[in-house]
Amino acid sequence: MRYAPHHKEEIREKLIESSCAIAKKGGFSTTGVDALMSAIGLTGGAFYSHFGSKGELFAALIEREMAHSAHMLAGTVDASSEQISSCLRSYLSSEHALHPENGCVLPALGAEIARAGPQVRAAVERALRKLQRRWSERLEGDDDAAWAVMAQCVGALVMARAVESDSSRQEILASVRRSIERRLLP
Repeated sequence: MRYAPHHKEEIREKLIESSCAIAKKGGFSTTGVDALMSAIGLTGGAFYSHFGSKGELFAALIEREMAHSAHMLAGTVDASSEQISSCLRSYLSSEHALHPENGCVLPALGAEIARAGPQVRAAVERALRKLQRRWSERLEGDDDAAWAVMAQCVGALVMARAVESDSSRQEILASVRRSIERRLLP
């Protein structure tokens, strides 16, 4: 059976998208190729017609997810104060903490990214530096504050996911959000 010329690319995109959600929820290294492929209705054997290795898939999904995470964490380049505040409320929310599959890749897969190869870490570094410059511009050129805001957001989400009670989760997220908003919106 012959497939349309774009079929292979569609399957590849579907695999990346599905793998992102699976990896952010349960970890990438703990999920096998068969599970990743069955999530899109294919067998594990078909995987290698789309990627040379599982590591290649990880690099592709991290590259895509860093763009998504940057948008979640900082909004658009020309975002207003109101839009930035909205981004922070969304990023630092119980919804985001409870549903890692829909959220930022950094708190979900940060440890796996740190253990990845240089290609993955370099892609993450490029994306983080770009994001840091955006925050620095918003903070009147304060590079240190830009890194601090980013680290606070990611760290708050990691902590919010680590606690059991909803009240502690909400307290962590709200306190970090208020702290950043005081810095951004004096």
